[in-house]
Amino acid sequence: MVSDEVLNRLLQRREQLRARMQRVRADQRREAEPLSADFEEQATQREGDEVLDRVGLSAQQEMQQIDAALLRLRAGSYGTCERCGQAIEPARLQIVPQAVRCSRCSAEQSTTRA
Repeated sequence: MVSDEVLNRLLQRREQLRARMQRVRADQRREAEPLSADFEEQATQREGDEVLDRVGLSAQQEMQQIDAALLRLRAGSYGTCERCGQAIEPARLQIVPQAVRCSRCSAEQSTTRA
């Protein structure tokens, strides 16, 4: 049985990511700082937009992983490695609560990509 603590951690992290995505969208819409009339300053602002895009994408991807973890919680499969079917180590889930693979399978996947 998974504790309420895990559920609360996932929900709390999801809320943090949602708030981050809202801030990114607001920055992208230039709500706080309109696009400068100066071309050099515009170039700098547009470089910042690229960083915002990456931050937003990263938050969106992590949010999707958390949503999937919440579905696994409801289905009763949370904490089970999707590759080998063994339990994911509690220490790994403490660090990455949305983990879908145990440390061994995750490491094997990393070495086969290289």
